[in-house]
Amino acid sequence: MGESSQGVTVVALLADPDAPTEVAQRMAKDLPDRLANAFDGQREFSVEVVSEPFTAGTEDLSTLTRRIVDRAGEENWDVVVALTDLPLHAGRRKLAADLSHEHGVALLSLPSLGGLRFHRRARRAVERAVLSLLDGRPADAPEPRRPRPLRRLAGRFAGRFAGVHSGPVDDEETADLRYVVSGPGGYLRVLGGMVRANRPWRLIPGLSKALAAALASGAIATVNSTVWSLAIALDTPRLVIATIGSIALMIGWLIVDAHLWDRATGDSPQARTRAALYNASTVVTLSIGVLVCYVGLLIINLLWVLFIVNGEVFASMTKSPLRAAEYWTLAWFVASVATVGGALGSGLESDEAIRAAAYSKREQERRRMLEDEGEDEGEGEGD
Repeated sequence: MGESSQGVTVVALLADPDAPTEVAQRMAKDLPDRLANAFDGQREFSVEVVSEPFTAGTEDLSTLTRRIVDRAGEENWDVVVALTDLPLHAGRRKLAADLSHEHGVALLSLPSLGGLRFHRRARRAVERAVLSLLDGRPADAPEPRRPRPLRRLAGRFAGRFAGVHSGPVDDEETADLRYVVSGPGGYLRVLGGMVRANRPWRLIPGLSKALAAALASGAIATVNSTVWSLAIALDTPRLVIATIGSIALMIGWLIVDAHLWDRATGDSPQARTRAALYNASTVVTLSIGVLVCYVGLLIINLLWVLFIVNGEVFASMTKSPLRAAEYWTLAWFVASVATVGGALGSGLESDEAIRAAAYSKREQERRRMLEDEGEDEGEGEGD
């Protein structure tokens, strides 16, 4: 891995479309200077961002690494770091990164970085991968060679990432170094990264019909005297139960109606673990999105109650004065009613619209591929 003919080390960030490309473009702005500083200014760097779906149709690590190596062979790149938002697995462990010092390529699974301080961690991971690749194959080496001792390179990459450690690599694999996360902490880290990749805040504009139904339900319930009487009769624990129940109903309806539950593709423990991880990310993603919607409905309903409900009419119908506590209780209860209405309204959304709102682009493609495989198997059995 030498420098290019112009004396500049070219680093390519090969990123899956959507979120990984955005991450790559963001870090590419200051990555050349940060890499140059790591060499005390004695080396000049250029960073190129290439957006391609290199993970399309497979999650096999050997296949992905070969694709990256083949793609690198088509260009005048010195180092290639591939970024994907798919949670990749190496056996029973969750993959953080694969590196091949012989070919100067690295594969980074972004969910392994977790959901907090994501951009900072992603930038560090890319920097460490590039430095490890350069350290394993110096600029003046005439021929590719095996990397320096694994312990030193492992420290180069994983030293600043708690929970990330080196993992086993088979002799026939292209990668020569592997970093994985494991254990309960690793599971939660990857789960947080998957939820962030799904970007649950997109659920709000993505479920426009459901939100319209929720707002309509809330508007009607606000002027219903029976709802007034029920609201002031409920104590705080029951209101909390109504909140949890309405949110759970919305989440369950979305999962069932849009077929979001992931089934294991095999009977192996690894397949069941992967399915459980995908399902957990679905539930957490929807929970965050629906909870944000609920808070929004609560605020809108509170404003609507303050505007539309007349104190004298309310007192005559409920035999209770309309005070601040009654305003809040009514808005809270109506938000739960509206959420149930939104759950029913989500049935008007197409499955594709719900999946587009709930999942990253790579995850949508993965699920479509699994569906197509299931349909092909069904047709084969029918024949």
